[in-house]
Amino acid sequence: MNKLSLETRTQILTLLCEGMSMRAISRVTGASINTVTKLLVDAGRACAEHHDEMVRHVKAERVQCDEIWSFCYAKANHVLSATAAPERAGDVWTWTALDADSKLIISWLVGPRVKEAARAFLYDLSMRLGTSPVQITTDGLTAYEKPMWEMFGESVDFAQLIKLYGPTPEGQHRYSPPACLGTIKQPVYGDPNPDYISTSFVERQNLTMRMQMRRFTRLTNGFSKKFENHCHALAIYFVWYNWMRIHKTLRVTPAMAAGLTDKLVDWSDVISMIDNRELQAKIDRAENRPQISAQSLREAKCPERTP
Repeated sequence: MNKLSLETRTQILTLLCEGMSMRAISRVTGASINTVTKLLVDAGRACAEHHDEMVRHVKAERVQCDEIWSFCYAKANHVLSATAAPERAGDVWTWTALDADSKLIISWLVGPRVKEAARAFLYDLSMRLGTSPVQITTDGLTAYEKPMWEMFGESVDFAQLIKLYGPTPEGQHRYSPPACLGTIKQPVYGDPNPDYISTSFVERQNLTMRMQMRRFTRLTNGFSKKFENHCHALAIYFVWYNWMRIHKTLRVTPAMAAGLTDKLVDWSDVISMIDNRELQAKIDRAENRPQISAQSLREAKCPERTP
């Protein structure tokens, strides 16, 4: 079977993380849209496995959590009238947990903005943090409160930053958010330091996410059509953000700042992960070993996966 050159695969993955749509990538590189899609899926699975294996025992003292909105196939209020809408069509939220010092994305989850998703998200976060005391700050979403206690108990100092919004601007109800009039720092339990009750870093990362991925751009036809591909694109993005992108303030990658590695990862390393994964799958099939399915990997990031 013919395989794209290392240079072409590197170019495709780079463009995926630089905000270009998949069909535009197909036109620029000369690869078919099916080839671009296959590389997205293969790289997404490899990157998800890499994050799951490598982001462990993170020594974080301050963690900020937030959610960012997108949609798959159609927005929630249009799903019922959409033609052949898939099962996971509608609004999709990406939950992220960021170390405020190293700027490392410790955990992420894709799903609805409900308590069950918060529980799965915080469970995954608790499995990736070290044993040192940690202060966690979230926005004012009430879905965090009970799951936070269930997953961390007395081992965490938990606070919420509650934003106060004014009325929606007249005549701009559709696209312009209301002005933020102020915030309230609300300790929930433990002894959180008021100076560190903030979600600024994770919100700035969410802006980077929206700027870098075409799927998150507002008012575009480049949105995700399949929930699975949305997750694959995110898995690639988070490996790029954590392991490849030099943070301008830190002057190293977040993974290097967090002590998870001492070298800069590039796309050739990701392509090696893909090739090694394919080789291992062939060996497993030849020896009749059980294989980890793509579905089981997706479930690790879905709200149905609860502790």
